[in-house]
Amino acid sequence: MYIDTHCHLSKEDYENIALVIKENRESGIEKIIVSGCTKDSILESLEYAKNYDDVYVTIGYHPSEVNDITEEDLLLLESQITSSSKVVGIGEIGLDYHYGKKNKELQKEIFRKQLALAEKLSLPVVIHTRDATEDTISVLKEFPNVKGDIHCFSGSVETARIYIQMGYVLGIGGVVTFQNSNLYKVIEEIGLSSIVLETDAPYLTPVPYRGKQNSSKYIPYIAKKLSEILNISVEEVEKTTTLNAKELFDLD
Repeated sequence: MYIDTHCHLSKEDYENIALVIKENRESGIEKIIVSGCTKDSILESLEYAKNYDDVYVTIGYHPSEVNDITEEDLLLLESQITSSSKVVGIGEIGLDYHYGKKNKELQKEIFRKQLALAEKLSLPVVIHTRDATEDTISVLKEFPNVKGDIHCFSGSVETARIYIQMGYVLGIGGVVTFQNSNLYKVIEEIGLSSIVLETDAPYLTPVPYRGKQNSSKYIPYIAKKLSEILNISVEEVEKTTTLNAKELFDLD
């Protein structure tokens, strides 16, 4: 059984949520962790976690949202986290300079406040970092007691080792199946001990379904690619990555 450690689930993307959950289960997906990272998606993801036993959530404000986040929103976030046993982490949070750095100081401020909340509540974090690796690592080092998952990791072997040394695991998804991806180099060097599987559904659909809407049911295709890279059985990938996810997010 697999765990999808990072996906998005919303009526905006899927016409039939119940069908999505059913297909996940039929594909051997034991649990999914839905990321609520905007004000609206936090509320929606919490509702799915309430209604489905195998749905868990991480909630937090994505760096693209920081211009609209107030102190009251951060207090509400803490209340939402502490009021639900299905919240297993804070995220996705982090830094994103892809479209410019005009608000990067505000991004870092909100990032630090959410990391401080994770430290206070003893929860792992799910990190979004795009064109901001140096600053992301620098801020994370300010919170050595916080651990988590580097969502959709796409960096170098050297960067992977830095994150792992800091106590983070790497979220590996459909990108590893793409023909032009160099992620295989990272996988070959670090093995499975610090890897969790994710889809980032409905985005980044793995081969052979690339170009179509993604779903947690495609996790086995990611596992198969890892087994090929490492020349090990799919069962070993399944067992190790599931244990890694359960340990990080304190899942039964």
